[in-house]
Amino acid sequence: MARQSHRIGILGSGNIFGRYVTGLARYPELEIVRVGDIDPARAKQAATDHDIPAWGDDAELYADASVDIIVNLTPPVHHARTIITALESGKHVYVEKPLATTVEEGRAVLEAAARSGRILGSAPDTFLGSASQTARKAIDDGLIGAPIGASAFIGHSKAETWHPDPRFLFQPGGGPVMDMGPYYVAILVNCLGPIQAISAASRIGAPHRPVTSPGRAVDSIEVTVPTHTAAVLTFASGVLGTAQMSFDVWDSDLPFMEIYGTEGTLSLGNPNHFDGEVRLRRHGDASWSVLEPVVGLFGAVGTKEQARRGLGVRDLADAIEGGPHRATGSFAFHVLEALCAVEESSQQTRVVHLSSTCERPQPRYPA
Repeated sequence: MARQSHRIGILGSGNIFGRYVTGLARYPELEIVRVGDIDPARAKQAATDHDIPAWGDDAELYADASVDIIVNLTPPVHHARTIITALESGKHVYVEKPLATTVEEGRAVLEAAARSGRILGSAPDTFLGSASQTARKAIDDGLIGAPIGASAFIGHSKAETWHPDPRFLFQPGGGPVMDMGPYYVAILVNCLGPIQAISAASRIGAPHRPVTSPGRAVDSIEVTVPTHTAAVLTFASGVLGTAQMSFDVWDSDLPFMEIYGTEGTLSLGNPNHFDGEVRLRRHGDASWSVLEPVVGLFGAVGTKEQARRGLGVRDLADAIEGGPHRATGSFAFHVLEALCAVEESSQQTRVVHLSSTCERPQPRYPA
């Protein structure tokens, strides 16, 4: 069955903009027709650079009746307000992670989506990629037996060396928990189901950070959020997960993510990528084996394609057309509440029980 065409407006033309343009180019039925930014000059430059026909400020994007999907790439502190405005303007919305920066804002966003009758989708969507889907199928097929535990390790992205303005990563709404944590938690929830409770501790590492990236907007950053966090995640299934999330660990030999079962172990690559090796070692195996991907690759492993984005926007378009919706607002809200619980637990030195739950998303691989 032929797919419907959708006209997309992108709100925000910052660092990740090009990755979405590149990724969405895979889908000719998803046409980017407008760029909106609070800085119209920046929107014009982005539109010119990528041959997008219309540009303007954010209000012009909301008012453009030809746009049916807004892809929201604004900084996290602006997500809730801009999502609600876009929904109220009659657009379907796909937003970069995290859904919002607080649980209260996240609830307001879900309520606005329900009122609007529009569909809300949210990153992270890397759990839709071949790596997480392959791991999910291995677990569901019993290749590691009954899941018992999981570990996740987030090291430094070294953004000070490559991002032109990384200040937002070290301010409320940023930090390793809110910046990189969504990718890891989303994949764990996709593989293991919803989280029930969290206990965590955190601290600020280096309070001042020099910025050395080419074309940088600032020379140094004053850190105002924790940059090193250790957490224990209790899943509703009884699985126990441990997570270290840090902007202070620059080098390490630890794996990105492992899932342990009664009969074996799965090892996954970088959750920030859609694709990568998924390794299995069952008890008694002499070595690790690499599992064949159960869905096609979104980007060639080890190339710049691996950084592109847009699979979640295609997922949203599928939902508009009546298909399954996987990267939903409610899934993203559960991930957000888990990450906020990490911060709350570390501040209050107590176990935090989550109020939300979610279904594991429908797999992308054939039944």
